[in-house]
Amino acid sequence: MSSARTKALRRRTPAAVAAVSAGVLLAGCNGASGGSSASSDSVTYALPANFTPNWILPIGTAAHLNTNNVSIAQALWEPLVAYDGSTGKIGWNKAASLATAADFARDGRSVTVTLGNRHWSDGTPVTTRDVEFWYNLIKANKGQWAGYSPGKAPDDWTSLKTLDAHRFTLTFDRAYNAQWMLANQLSQITPLPQHAWDRTGASAPVSDADRTPAGAQQVWTYLNTAAKNISGYARDPLWKTLSGPYAVKSFSTAGKVVLTANKAYDGGEKAHITTVDLLPFTTTAAEENALRAGQVDYGYIDATDLGQKESFTSRGYTVKPWTGWAITYMPYNFNNPAMGAVFKQLYARQAIQMSVDQDSLVKAVFNGTAVPGYGPVPQAQASAFVSPAQKDNPYPFSTDKARALLTAHGWSERGGVMVCTRPGTAPSRCGAGVAAGTPFRMQVLSQSGSTVTDNMMSAIQSSLSKTGIELSIKKAPVNSVLSQTPQCTPEQSACTWQLSFFGTAGSWYFPAFPTGDSLFQSKGGSNFGSYSDPRADRLIGATTTSNSPGAMQDYSAYLAKNLPVIWLPEPDYQISVVKNGLGGFAQDSLANFHPAQWKWTGR
Repeated sequence: MSSARTKALRRRTPAAVAAVSAGVLLAGCNGASGGSSASSDSVTYALPANFTPNWILPIGTAAHLNTNNVSIAQALWEPLVAYDGSTGKIGWNKAASLATAADFARDGRSVTVTLGNRHWSDGTPVTTRDVEFWYNLIKANKGQWAGYSPGKAPDDWTSLKTLDAHRFTLTFDRAYNAQWMLANQLSQITPLPQHAWDRTGASAPVSDADRTPAGAQQVWTYLNTAAKNISGYARDPLWKTLSGPYAVKSFSTAGKVVLTANKAYDGGEKAHITTVDLLPFTTTAAEENALRAGQVDYGYIDATDLGQKESFTSRGYTVKPWTGWAITYMPYNFNNPAMGAVFKQLYARQAIQMSVDQDSLVKAVFNGTAVPGYGPVPQAQASAFVSPAQKDNPYPFSTDKARALLTAHGWSERGGVMVCTRPGTAPSRCGAGVAAGTPFRMQVLSQSGSTVTDNMMSAIQSSLSKTGIELSIKKAPVNSVLSQTPQCTPEQSACTWQLSFFGTAGSWYFPAFPTGDSLFQSKGGSNFGSYSDPRADRLIGATTTSNSPGAMQDYSAYLAKNLPVIWLPEPDYQISVVKNGLGGFAQDSLANFHPAQWKWTGR
C-alpha cells in the first residue's frame, strides 16, 4: 500500500492501461491511444491494471496512496534523500537526491544536512528555505499527511534550523537509529518551491505565509485543492516549477500521463529519453494484448501467463521478474459495527489465518512467482529482520483446526455457517461484544480488473467456507477500494466496510527499514483497520530507537502471532516484459519506476 503498493501503498502500488493506436482495435478492452516508441526519444510504459495515477502533489494523502503517484512526483520533484533499490540493492541514491550529505551527531539526537548546488526549473536556487517550507506545511497539517504516524515525523523533530542557504540542522526529541532516520524519515522530505507555492490563493505568492500554523494550513488547502484538478496539471503554472528530470506534458483523468524531459534539470539523473508515455489499463488482459500488438515497450504479464513467455520473447521482449521489499495482507476493520467485535477476538483471527492455504495460492494462483507471508516483515529476500517465529509460520493451514478453534469458543455450525451460540467473555465463549446469533459472515472490497486477484479471492472464499466462515466479495478499482475503506469510528457511515484488499499489485512496499509505524501502530497514517495493541506499539517504537536486530525480530514475532491483518502471499511486484534494447537500470525493489534511468542501449 509506496505505500497498497504503497509504498506509499507506497506503495507503494502499481497500475496499468490499454493502449490502442490509430487503426488498431484490441478486442474486449478499454484503453487510450498510444503506441510503442518508434525511436530512441520515447518509451511506452504500462501501468498496472486499475492503478490509475490521480495525484501530482509530492505530499501524499490517504486517498492517494498509489505507487504510480509517488514515482511520477519523484520524477518531477526530487526528494531530499532518494532511498531506493534502483542500483540493484537498497541504498541512498545520491544522484537522484537534493541532499549530498547527512551528518548525524554523536549523541544521535540531530543531523546536519547539506544540499547540492541545484536550481528549480525557473532558475531559482534550491535552498534550505524550500526544505523549511515543506517542514512547515507538514507540521501544521500532519493529520492529513499519509506519511504521518503519531510520535514519528514530524513529531520526532523538535526543530529545523537553517545554517545557511545549503545547510540545515534537524533536531530530534531523543536519540534514534541513524539508518532508520535516514531511510524512513528523511527520505519523506521533498523540498518544495517556496517562492512559487507559498500562496493561499490563485493570486501572487504570499511571502512567508507558511511560517505561521494558520498560514501553513491555508497554503496546504490551496495546494491540495489545485492538485484535485487532474485535467489541469499540464497547464497549471504551479506544476511547472520543478527540480526533477521530467515535466508533465499531459495528464488525463483516465490515467494516461505523458512526461517530457525537463531541459533545465541540473541534477545527477538527467533523462536519457525525451518522452515517456505512461499508459493505464483496465485489465491485465488488455495490457497483454497491447504488448502482443507491439504497443508497449515496458509492460508485464500475469503470473498465470508465464507459460506463454515464448509468445513475448519471440516478439523481441525479455521477461524479467520484479521482486519487491513488501508484504501483502487484508486489513480487518476492527471498528466495523457488525463484525468488529469478532475481529477483535484473537482466536477468530487465528481461525481465519489457518483457513488461508498460502502454499496452494503460491503454486496455483501465482505460478510460483510469490512467497508465503507470515508476518509484518518482507520474506521475499533474506534479512536479519525476520524472526524465527515468522519464518516458521505460527498458523499452518488447517480448516479442521480452525473449525475446532471456533467451536471451542462458542460457535456452532448452522446451515454451513458458524454462529455464536455461547456469548460471553469466558474462555469457552465467543468473547466481548459478540452477540448470540452472530453469523461468521465477512465481506471484502477487493481490486477489480485482475484475474490473479479474482482467482485468489475465490480460493480464499472456498477454503474459508470449509471452516464455516462465509466470505462475500465485492470488487472495485483500486482507487475506489482506497477511498471506500478509510480509518473510521463505528458510528460513521464510512465504517460499513469489513475487509479490504488492494489487489495482488497492491502490496505494501517498505522503506529500507521495514518498521510498522504507519501500518500497525495505533493511529498510524495507513492503519486502515484501526488495529490497536499497546504491546505492538511498544515493540514498533523500539525498532526505531534501537540498533539491535533483536528489536525488529521481537516486533516480527509478536505481529506474526497477533495477526493485525490477514497475512497473504507476497507476489513479485510484476513479471516485467521489456523490449530488447531498453536497459540502463535495475528494477527497484521498493516498487518505484525511475524513467530517468531508462535508455535505449541497442538503438
